Amino acid sequence: MLKRVFTAPDPGRTRLRFATRAVLGITLAVAVCGLAGHSLAGAVTGGLAALLALFTVTDVTVRGQAVTTALLPAVGLPVLTAAAELHDHPVARDLTFLAVVGAGVYARRWGPRGHSLGVFAFMTFFVAQFLHATTGQLPELYAAVLLSVAAAATVRFGLWCYERRLPPPAAPAPPGGTGLARVTTRQAIQATAGAGFALVVGQLVSGQRWYWAVGATWWIFVNTTSRGETLVRGFRRLLGTVIGIALGLLVALPVHGDPTVTAVLAAACVFGIFYTAAVSYTWMMLWVTLLAGLLYGLLGVLGPGLLVLRLAETGVGALGAALAVLFVLPVTTHSVTDAWIQRALRCVHACAVETARRLAGAADADPAPRVAELEQLLARVRLSVAPLVHPLNPMRGRKRRARHVLALLDDCAREVRGLVAVAADPEASHDARLATACRRVEAAVEALTEGGDVLVQAADGPSATEPVLAHLHGLERALAELARPLRAPSGSPLAGA
Repeated sequence: MLKRVFTAPDPGRTRLRFATRAVLGITLAVAVCGLAGHSLAGAVTGGLAALLALFTVTDVTVRGQAVTTALLPAVGLPVLTAAAELHDHPVARDLTFLAVVGAGVYARRWGPRGHSLGVFAFMTFFVAQFLHATTGQLPELYAAVLLSVAAAATVRFGLWCYERRLPPPAAPAPPGGTGLARVTTRQAIQATAGAGFALVVGQLVSGQRWYWAVGATWWIFVNTTSRGETLVRGFRRLLGTVIGIALGLLVALPVHGDPTVTAVLAAACVFGIFYTAAVSYTWMMLWVTLLAGLLYGLLGVLGPGLLVLRLAETGVGALGAALAVLFVLPVTTHSVTDAWIQRALRCVHACAVETARRLAGAADADPAPRVAELEQLLARVRLSVAPLVHPLNPMRGRKRRARHVLALLDDCAREVRGLVAVAADPEASHDARLATACRRVEAAVEALTEGGDVLVQAADGPSATEPVLAHLHGLERALAELARPLRAPSGSPLAGA
């Protein structure tokens, strides 16, 4: 796990820039809150608002990111008001919290913007519980949210907007459908049920820190679709929390809430959260847990008992999520994975066609966005397949097939990247054989997605001097090989999961 975090590829140092910018943005937000004379509660609220503005906003375009960032306070401030107003009315508070959970997950049906606003709404209610916010604190907390989101936006869109120099990434939408066939609808019901379990049991464990259990359930559901993904994410959250608590005992406790040391360590935790998020959920949770410990140290309530209680509440939340995905409108892993694989295959074909058009001289042909879309889709396939390739999965046959599928899809992506690199050469020219090879790629994709036979025809003798044809034939072979694991007797590499 450690090796994976530090050896994972970071093209263009995107993760490094993402993490560094986050530290700058959140530091500026907290500094602005301090200059405005806010209390520790205001600084914590502002820091969290800035973190969410920098972490959760993932619209495809910079303009879209700016719009979503501007909308965050419009969602967060009313939720913050409700949480503070209901502070002394536990039943109404709990029901409202569950409503926020359900609405926040359901909002994923509207893509990245819905997801970002849903997360911000939930975390605003959560931080109100964390700080025991009351109506008297609302003016200060309003100002903290507004100032911090503005500070984060200043860094993200003004001082360091590296996205303007990159092609806009694709943002695959979750599987569609209507009614209860829509995944986001089923997940909204699951998350509400899981959070309800976590809320009740969490309050039995601790009348003061029960919201930790609800928070654990919520974050386990974020960015997952199937029951397999959710169960694996729950395990990783629990593991990251255990390691983070151990670090908290070694690092956070000896600090005793010293402001300067805590600020330095908190900045390191923020960097760790952003740098590891795309690589390892376990590592991200480790940094989140350590950051929470440092904040409790600032509040003067950190102790070994509190850290143990956090672990217990996280376990309750993970159990709530597991029970919900297993017994409440379950979404099977194989159905979701098959949908992502088919979308990835169709994108492979689109990449090949767009490249051929580029080589044929079409002025409007640009395969680069298609490659970015393919990378995003393959990331979703890997996330969906994660339950099968997990070391604790006992089904070796399905694990072997799933790994084979991932390897072949990676081969497809490598050949596509090679195609696009060749097409970018201004001296690359059109070859009549390209049309034939592209038709074979199209036929292979149609066969894989529609149930036909995949045939590999004899190559047209590509050589080292014909890299485009070589990549196309390599792509065709990888697609043909995919037919075997995708049509295993079980019907899918993940059938039954």
